Amino acid sequence: MPASRTTSLRRLAALAAALPLLIGALASCGYGSQAVSDEKKVAAEGEKLSADEVRLGYFPNLTHATALVGDQEGIIQKELGGTELKVSTFNAGPSEIEALNADSIDIGFIGPSPAINGYVKSGGRNLRIVGGSASGGVKLVVNPAKIKTLDDLKGKRIATPQHGNTQDVAFLNWIKGRGWKVDAQSGKGDVLVVRTENKVAPDAYKSGSIDGAWVPEPTASKLVSEGARVLLDESTLWPDKKFVITNIIVSQRFLKEHPDVVEAVLRGAVKTNAWINANPEKAKDSANAKLKALTGKPLGDKVIDPAWPSIQFVDDPLAATLRAQADHAVAAGLLEQPDLKGIYDLRPLNKVLVAAGKPAVADAGLGAK
Repeated sequence: MPASRTTSLRRLAALAAALPLLIGALASCGYGSQAVSDEKKVAAEGEKLSADEVRLGYFPNLTHATALVGDQEGIIQKELGGTELKVSTFNAGPSEIEALNADSIDIGFIGPSPAINGYVKSGGRNLRIVGGSASGGVKLVVNPAKIKTLDDLKGKRIATPQHGNTQDVAFLNWIKGRGWKVDAQSGKGDVLVVRTENKVAPDAYKSGSIDGAWVPEPTASKLVSEGARVLLDESTLWPDKKFVITNIIVSQRFLKEHPDVVEAVLRGAVKTNAWINANPEKAKDSANAKLKALTGKPLGDKVIDPAWPSIQFVDDPLAATLRAQADHAVAAGLLEQPDLKGIYDLRPLNKVLVAAGKPAVADAGLGAK
């Protein structure tokens, strides 16, 4: 055999021997962008759990950053091993609940009001809240030329995202606490509550059709970038400045049939929150990269930079605040007194937390037996 051919074969053999080491080195880089594709490939070849796949739903929204980052960085998929993660995104809670009820998704990240409404309307048979994700990230922003103090809201047009949604309930409850009157259904009264989709709110503000909004991030910061100013951060109204804005829900059927898969997703969420809190700037960039992939456009620095620090990423679903939010909805006339007993099953989450050396969390007496 010619010497040149022998040398070439030796080089190819050496490269083949080194390739697994190179792949291993990339995979060990952590949850960085370079490592994601390698980790997902390894996970896809790993051992499956009790289901071939798990269908996960979430919003392309910063308050769902646990899902955004956990998906973008491959953290959730890594915990699932060979069980494939399939993702669907939604723009509103009711459509995600419909997907859960129609067996189109198995697990979802969602706000407290849709979770409460979904549970109550099904007679307590469709879902369980199995984990927390985020707290805060909701602000009252106003036109500073028209509104300088909280008292100035009287007679003004203030937007909320949707009739009966989490922010709508919070604003109506705040209005009632000031002794003002507003009809919960029409939004008419001492303050005119204008139900306006988040994506429409910035244009509505620019046109002057609303004077402000009680909205989640990043909509609040988008309005600020258009000249509005923050008049109130909702977190200041809650004990320890914490209230649930995003929960993790699962269909009761899937929880019963695939508890190991649910635990794996929760493990991924807990690890994602830990990574976000340890690496806030990298996590912000990761969430924005996922938003760009999902929507075609990332958030600008003027929006994401002030929005990101106002959201706390927590594993605790803050069950007592969900109970309070349900009470607020009842007081506002948006909800009949609900029976929320059994809405939580925090046993899988607490198993994950204890295994990670973290304290267990409470269900405020609303846990399933």
